[in-house]
Amino acid sequence: MMFWLLSFSYWLHLLGTAVWFGGMFVVLAVALPALRRQVIDNNQWLALQMALLPWVNASLVILLVTGFFQMTNDPNYGGFLGLDGWWSWAMLLKHVAYVGVVGVSGYLQWSLYPAVERTRLLGQKRPQTVAAEQESLHDQEVRLLWVNAACALLILLFTAIMTAV
Repeated sequence: MMFWLLSFSYWLHLLGTAVWFGGMFVVLAVALPALRRQVIDNNQWLALQMALLPWVNASLVILLVTGFFQMTNDPNYGGFLGLDGWWSWAMLLKHVAYVGVVGVSGYLQWSLYPAVERTRLLGQKRPQTVAAEQESLHDQEVRLLWVNAACALLILLFTAIMTAV
């Protein structure tokens, strides 16, 4: 029975990873260049980001639950903060990177995106007064998306180290 639960957990974990990375790929490799070339406008960009949020959030929860189950069933797991080898250090750093992803994602959806929406609404009444703020918010968002991508790549690196051990 444990074999099937662990297999299902790995399958869900891989599915969550694919959805999470797929969304990040769409944003960074497809939508961002289209926004820079002005093929899509800021409203479409924000709509895309908002449409991806439920998928990102669900993926992060799936990754948390299945990852915890897998970690506690791994023979290399030596208990909470049992840092006795490469595997445990990679796991700790992977968790730090995951917390970074969750923190950036939370900041984007509960602070930055509402600010973008407020400036968009203000811009409908007074476009000249919010242009600089809109540009600043957009630049901040792009930087945070790249930080999120870097954390995601670190998660993959630490996963590779753990798998090699």
